[in-house]
Amino acid sequence: MLLASMSSASLAWVYPEHRELALSAVQGLDNDHRQVFDRLWQDARTGDEARLCALGADSEQGLTPACIDWAALTAIAGDHSCSSREMFETARASNWILNVADVAAQLKLDLSSLPVTAPPEASEGSKNLVTDAQRNLESQAVRARRINALRTADIRLQRADPAYATRAGSNNAHFLLARPRTDISPLEYAQLTLLPDSELNAIGVYAFFHLSALQKASRLRHEQLTDAQRKALARSALADEAFALHFLQDVYASGHIAGTWGDTSQRKGTHDFYNQNGLEAFTWRGGNRSVVLMGDAHMRSEDAMVAASAVRESLQQVLDTVSGRAGSRDVPPAPMAPAEPDGFDVCGNTTMPRREPALRAQQEHFPLFVTTLGETPVPGLGPGLGSMPRFRSEVGPFVGLAGTIDGRAVNRGFVASQSANGTVGGLDLSVRAGVGIDGVMGDAGDGLVYASLGLRSDLPSSNRFNDVFQGTSSGNLTAAIPARSGIALRFRMPYYLIPGDLLLTSPLFLFKPKAYKDMAVVAGNGGLLGLQSGWATSIGRFQFVLGRELGVTFYGRAGDDQLIAPSDQPGGLGRLVRFKSTSFDLPILEFRPYRAFSNNQSSSVVFQLFAAADVPRGASTSYPPGAPTPDLRTVWSLGLKIVFDWRYYY
Repeated sequence: MLLASMSSASLAWVYPEHRELALSAVQGLDNDHRQVFDRLWQDARTGDEARLCALGADSEQGLTPACIDWAALTAIAGDHSCSSREMFETARASNWILNVADVAAQLKLDLSSLPVTAPPEASEGSKNLVTDAQRNLESQAVRARRINALRTADIRLQRADPAYATRAGSNNAHFLLARPRTDISPLEYAQLTLLPDSELNAIGVYAFFHLSALQKASRLRHEQLTDAQRKALARSALADEAFALHFLQDVYASGHIAGTWGDTSQRKGTHDFYNQNGLEAFTWRGGNRSVVLMGDAHMRSEDAMVAASAVRESLQQVLDTVSGRAGSRDVPPAPMAPAEPDGFDVCGNTTMPRREPALRAQQEHFPLFVTTLGETPVPGLGPGLGSMPRFRSEVGPFVGLAGTIDGRAVNRGFVASQSANGTVGGLDLSVRAGVGIDGVMGDAGDGLVYASLGLRSDLPSSNRFNDVFQGTSSGNLTAAIPARSGIALRFRMPYYLIPGDLLLTSPLFLFKPKAYKDMAVVAGNGGLLGLQSGWATSIGRFQFVLGRELGVTFYGRAGDDQLIAPSDQPGGLGRLVRFKSTSFDLPILEFRPYRAFSNNQSSSVVFQLFAAADVPRGASTSYPPGAPTPDLRTVWSLGLKIVFDWRYYY
């Protein structure tokens, strides 16, 4: 349950993209519609003029916004609030939403300088290795800048809004419901998405809140209202429509079209693949005209134009209902429609709600839904023949193998008289089992959890006791640290503030699962301080990982290791000392080149800078008999390891 809710929090367009779509829709209104919209917005912001902008769609708003406009409500909806009521209250009164708007403004600036192009492997090669390599490097550099921009924004958003990452993780409200068959009509699909107890879905949620907005708009048109009642209904209608439009916008993100079926790994992997690579989509309007859509943080002007057109159509239906401009859009009166924004919680529910009889969709509503739906992409089929190709992410339980080659510089030997520096090489082969939750909020995250068991073998160190064995230049016993083998254990887990805190606080999940889930998400995305998020470059990802991983090797388990120590008497013979030791190693910095994940297997090469402490114990002198045992001391080292990592995901 924890894994699913953490790793399935795949939202659609990012905040500045949602707001941009709403801005474009409002700016495209004709004068008559724009006057109705502006009048409604002025009524809606009454009493909150300091927080809610004078313009409902403020195209001049830059960095560090001082207020929230109506266009921003479509971005706050869903991702930063769970209902229309919560969204409007958050916009007008919360002490953190302006921080979110500030992060979004910076993210918009960062993304605006990045081109959206096809990945190199998707284009025809030049058959020139140098040209292809250069193109690939340039593409990876752009990808790295995008990942880093999202990484910075996600960390800042999580700090401003602690529920950001987990708010949408419990359902598929942001995704299109897969079609059950090929011959389903737009009207049948619209009705299917709204069926009570049907799985929560983007079109269904849009239609639910759009219906609420239409019903409140009808009250504004048909009823004799006081000034306070009119302003309350204007606020409620615009709030419900803004919340609805968030989910209408979501259906134009390519990763949300392919269908939500499959396990957590498939849903997230499919979502991420299509968002980054694009998808050809046909609309319900029919014909042979199609459009290529991109996804989260990859929106192009073409995507914005198509999506903004549908958003404008939906908004105009509400405005026409208020003004009575078009008889064909005469929504039936709904005197029972409440005057406050709708409170249905899209985060805490997994199925579409059953409305009160007086507020259910009527025949007159469905033509409006179909008009808007006609311009939306046709979703993919459900599981079976004809479904879109699906992909997996590195999410879920796995088993694996890891082979390690490392070299480290040691500061001395175990015996106090041996102070010369040296080097040691080693090999490690282990089996692993764990859970992959990489990229909980994005590619910069690392939620990998595993334990491993293996065998390790070390070469003798390069620093030696030549003063004891004159003329001897090589040999295991002459080394300050002899060749050894041992049993190697390794454990890796992200942490929230201090290493191991998720393990220590795991009982919290039984009593306060949401609090523990929030901690786990923050941990997987770099920790509370954000120091351990990955930093992408054109050649791979660097990550500070100190405290996330601990390796322990037990030497001498199959029989004591032996080393030579100087005599305790001047000119005496050396002593043969038996001992065991335990080595602790801590990776500090990690570099992971970009690699592909195929079906249910992954393989990669990881480079780690690490520090280690080798602690001796149980020493005894075996020769000469009766000689005192020397004191052995901890050996410290700093090294570099190359890890060949293979995993099989279930």
